[in-house]
Amino acid sequence: MYIAHKHIDEIFEYDGSQINPSWAFQEFGIYGSSIITWIGPVNITADNLKDFADVGLEIKSSNMVNFICEFFDQQPPNMRIAYLRQRLLVMIFREILTEYGIKTKREGDDIFVDGGKLSISIASVSLSSAKIHFAFNLEDKGTPEDVEVCGLFDIEDEEENQIFNDDNLLDLINETVLRFTDELKTIENDISKTKVL
Repeated sequence: MYIAHKHIDEIFEYDGSQINPSWAFQEFGIYGSSIITWIGPVNITADNLKDFADVGLEIKSSNMVNFICEFFDQQPPNMRIAYLRQRLLVMIFREILTEYGIKTKREGDDIFVDGGKLSISIASVSLSSAKIHFAFNLEDKGTPEDVEVCGLFDIEDEEENQIFNDDNLLDLINETVLRFTDELKTIENDISKTKVL
């Protein structure tokens, strides 16, 4: 399965509407399965909430890295597979952070550092595709007052040096996308070479 990746340099807000089907095609002319990444604020409006458990909650942050994934390989789309892929993306991102010496905790699809919530995520399906939104905070700014938050740029190593900054952030984004898409491709390859029972 080919998955196109496009990183958008323009800063714009994720309000929840970007998880609608065929957003990448409508906005950027990208056909087929894709991952769109960009940096920008998050402020999910009530009419765009997809998780019933989040109704009435504020989901916002001034500065996050956003991933919108869309897959057309399952027809009809499968919610369970969408969530399995979401967890895979989250765990791959967490694996990369571990390689940089960052200790994290995962609860479902959320990643925490020193008790602070680093990421948010949701998966869902439409009639034609499966969608994932995954995002992680760069700073603890503009977030709900009742939620303890961690920003990636706030994390330091043992010598109190900032681990991630503007200079290596894009490398982190690209590495996360590359490992995720490679994992999905190797799964497809394993399926194609495995003898059925």
